[in-house]
Amino acid sequence: MSLSDTGKRLDVFLQERLSQYSRSRLQQWVKLGRVRVDGAAGRSAYRLRGGETVEVEPAELTPLRAQPEAIPLCILYQDQDVIAVDKPAGMVVHAGAGAHSGTLVNALLHHFGSLSQLGGELRPGIVHRLDRQTSGVLLVARHDAAHRNLAGQFAARQVEKVYLALVHGSVKGEQGRIDKPISRDPAKRVRMTARRGQGRTAITEYRVLRRFQGYTLLEVRIKTGRTHQIRAHFASLGHPVAGDRLYGAPARVQDGRPLARFFLHAHRVGFAQPATGVPVTVESPLPPELEVWLASLTPLEAPRRESL
Repeated sequence: MSLSDTGKRLDVFLQERLSQYSRSRLQQWVKLGRVRVDGAAGRSAYRLRGGETVEVEPAELTPLRAQPEAIPLCILYQDQDVIAVDKPAGMVVHAGAGAHSGTLVNALLHHFGSLSQLGGELRPGIVHRLDRQTSGVLLVARHDAAHRNLAGQFAARQVEKVYLALVHGSVKGEQGRIDKPISRDPAKRVRMTARRGQGRTAITEYRVLRRFQGYTLLEVRIKTGRTHQIRAHFASLGHPVAGDRLYGAPARVQDGRPLARFFLHAHRVGFAQPATGVPVTVESPLPPELEVWLASLTPLEAPRRESL
């Protein structure tokens, strides 16, 4: 270790020096005590002082493989190629660090048996993802050919992705476009940021549906699919998504109403059916818990007919 590493978190240092290994694998080694700093078991959040000796004892991780679980699913659409499910907030899409059961993939395998294998044994059928606390439409490929076709549509930005988001504050204007690159936040690795002016291209378009005291309800269309894109983009404007404390939403709202999730919902997805090319649009209504929370706000204007 050199003095230039002073102040770095141990997990960041490991990712830089051992880039041939995945972040989850390195984190697992830390948890298992296989990473030592000056002879003592290290912690991921440990800040290096400079000059320490870091030892890593590699180990093979037990491979993760999704298993069927009898978990209820809401199916919005299905044909021989594609399944569209209504993912509830709180459900993880696939297994990973800290989540090995109760995932959407576990439920899908129970209901459908087999899915596309292009994503591997951990993510069968998964073409795109939604954050754990984001609800709404998610597409799943039933076989490899459908997976390739859908992945191509996503890559070519041909898939329509429309979200409903309630953000803090009064958004200026009635519509807008956010074109800011997104990268990993160096200060907090679990968060993304659009404030550094560097990273991967990310484009978000929005229009105001309704205004409330302290909040704005938006229809949001994303032209790219970056991690936490909507959350990071609106946080960069000073309008974090309601309930999203990771991106700056207050822990308590003005009159103490609790919101156990953040207010972001994948409302509509439009795509071309892989085998026929026929346009398909799938919609998910706003979940009851968000409808109730929205109804508790003080409106500043009458609702627009086309809002929801």
